[in-house]
Amino acid sequence: MTRVLLLGGSGQLGTAIAEGWTDCEIVAPSHDELPIEQSERLAEYLTTTRPDVLVNAAAFHDVDRCEDEEETALEVNAFSVGRAARLAAQRDVLFVTISTDYVFDGMKGSPYLESDSPNPLSFYGASKLAGERLVEAAGGRAFVVRTCGVYGSSRSASRRGTFVDRILAAGESGEPVRVVADVVASPTFAGDLAVALRKLIGTAAYGLYHAAAAGPVSWYEFAREAVRQARAEFAIEPIVAEQWKARAIRPRYSALDSAKLGQLGIGMPSWREGIAAYLAPRNS
Repeated sequence: MTRVLLLGGSGQLGTAIAEGWTDCEIVAPSHDELPIEQSERLAEYLTTTRPDVLVNAAAFHDVDRCEDEEETALEVNAFSVGRAARLAAQRDVLFVTISTDYVFDGMKGSPYLESDSPNPLSFYGASKLAGERLVEAAGGRAFVVRTCGVYGSSRSASRRGTFVDRILAAGESGEPVRVVADVVASPTFAGDLAVALRKLIGTAAYGLYHAAAAGPVSWYEFAREAVRQARAEFAIEPIVAEQWKARAIRPRYSALDSAKLGQLGIGMPSWREGIAAYLAPRNS
């Protein structure tokens, strides 16, 4: 049985991994027990648990706060990731870390490939890109997996609801619901991403991959489809990105193409299928 040391196990992706990788032995210490920033403690965990795989699903992913807390963003998203990758390489442990569509500037206008040149617009994107490069420099067996707009259940008490949850809660309470219609992405159900990652670590095709829901979609159309599938009845008003005030600049088009993953025989479900899987417990 594959033994996995999982960082960020209470987040949305971490929860999906912990619940879905039933053929693995998962060791998932809480953030208080093992924050990724504490490399000495991570080294101790690697020595005592002797995992086959170290998965980093932890990140400082408050995009707007990253603009004001650059040192923290760099430490969590870059330097700590690089140290974790080196520790894994020293022990010949497979390292897996999650990156983001925000490494791109959105100017391409079609889904991004791994071969496309990054150009982050935000400090969050820059810090994640730095983490990618530090993993590569560590020289060990590693997968860097970019994804987009991950949503799913979470075991974290501090986690606010997903985008889908917030849309449904606002609409059902009678509040006006406004969603940007000119920002296109690949919102990805955490359960689908966890399945793809499990298959990926069973290969030896190490490197950089995109793993996101199939098909680009605007956040407005994504929200409308979530409302339809939830069998709710309320209107959503489309707005343009300029009307959504945010500290950090987001790419207007950051959908990801997962064709490289597909070449390994690992497919990603569509964004519509992702919504259906997420809402299945609610709709049952």
